[in-house]
Amino acid sequence: MAEHMDPEEFRRAGHAVVDWIADYWSTLGQRPVVSSDPPGAVAAALPAGPTAHGEPVEAVLADLDALVVPGLTHWQHPGFFGYFPANTSGPSVLGDLVSSGLGVQGMLWATGPACTELETVMMDWLAGLLDLPERFRSRTRGGGVIQDSASSATLVATLTALHRASGGRWRDVGVDRRYRAYTSTHGHSSIEKAARIAGLGADGVRLVEVDPRTQAMRPEALRAAIEADRAAGDVPAIVVATIGTTSTTAVDPLPEIGAVCAEHGVWLHVDAAYAGAAAVCPELRWSHAGLGYADSYCFDPHKWLLTGFDCDAFWVADRGELIEALTVMPEFLRNAATESGAVIDYRDWQVPLGRRFRALKLWFVLRWYGVEGLRAHVRRGVALAARFADRVRADERFEVVAPHPFSLVCFRLRAGDEVNAELLGRVNGTGRVHLTHTRVDGRHTLRLAVGSPYSTEAHVDEAWELLRTAADALLAG
Repeated sequence: MAEHMDPEEFRRAGHAVVDWIADYWSTLGQRPVVSSDPPGAVAAALPAGPTAHGEPVEAVLADLDALVVPGLTHWQHPGFFGYFPANTSGPSVLGDLVSSGLGVQGMLWATGPACTELETVMMDWLAGLLDLPERFRSRTRGGGVIQDSASSATLVATLTALHRASGGRWRDVGVDRRYRAYTSTHGHSSIEKAARIAGLGADGVRLVEVDPRTQAMRPEALRAAIEADRAAGDVPAIVVATIGTTSTTAVDPLPEIGAVCAEHGVWLHVDAAYAGAAAVCPELRWSHAGLGYADSYCFDPHKWLLTGFDCDAFWVADRGELIEALTVMPEFLRNAATESGAVIDYRDWQVPLGRRFRALKLWFVLRWYGVEGLRAHVRRGVALAARFADRVRADERFEVVAPHPFSLVCFRLRAGDEVNAELLGRVNGTGRVHLTHTRVDGRHTLRLAVGSPYSTEAHVDEAWELLRTAADALLAG
């Protein structure tokens, strides 16, 4: 093997890798969704260390087929209905390939001007696509940035909220009082993690009860929690409202929550990690009512908008607060462009210093699909979920247990938790589909989440047929 892969060798090997990915995608439906290998199987099959001399790409691809792929859960599989989707697409992979090939480190405008400016424009494109409030556009005091995940967006929002709530003291002296964060009992686990990382501790998070009919946060309960904390001398710092909770895709009532936050001067962060993508469709923008109250907002194109992980879109209404909270300027980063004040340095908008050229895959996706292509993808997911929900409702042994405005359906057998857990195990055990579960009102509940561009009516119908057949056997036995 040569010491370095020259451009011509890369060209030849690259064609082979692209062919391998295309073959993988085209055969996905024939594979079991989840590996049946026991823990440790992949590690045991790998050699103890690397070879002394290099190997050809063909040898690596052969081992991909033999060792790696059989040990995977196939998130792009048309029968993968678990968690929330984390789907990629051809344009996204090609954009990532270009990003990897360029190898740009975009920590400052000066270290990659086009890397920064394309990202700013892509975030404005997305804001327009979702019809987000004007205050999130880069031509205002606000603006957007790509984070790796909604978890990082929540952490950055929490840190900026602490900076505001402390009147700037947090940046220098740290957490010197009890600051509080608030979210619903269905808020994402990353909210507690952000509070712990930020120094608030899990005790600093107030879980606000939800309306049992909608599973959404009760604004009056939020108000009561904030008022009780203020009376106790605590400082309410941030409320995280959710559009599309992980359990059931409930939508917290932003107009009422926003009014409470405005009254008490509390930072409002809106986590729309999964469901934000729905707003590309005008008929689903009702879910964003009240977003004008938000200080920050995020959603994941890497969930339901065909852009490969990692790509979270995060906006703030006042970038000045964010930059003031997070900026650090050592001598080795000083440069004329930054000191002119005329550029954005995205290192000040995130926790790490370094950053990849993630805007490229977003650019490729937005240009390849166009507005109408992305709307068609989302509408297809919503229609497939509605088709599945109709099947569930038509079988009196089953019930749909929560509204399904997007592409997730929560349902269960009208039987005990053990029966539902067994039903899930049997259906997933076929290898044809993969579903996950949650608890709604304390009861074991199955979740079917549609998102893969490869999923069709036939795959959703197959999932229902497997469920129905397994229920026959369970209830008969």
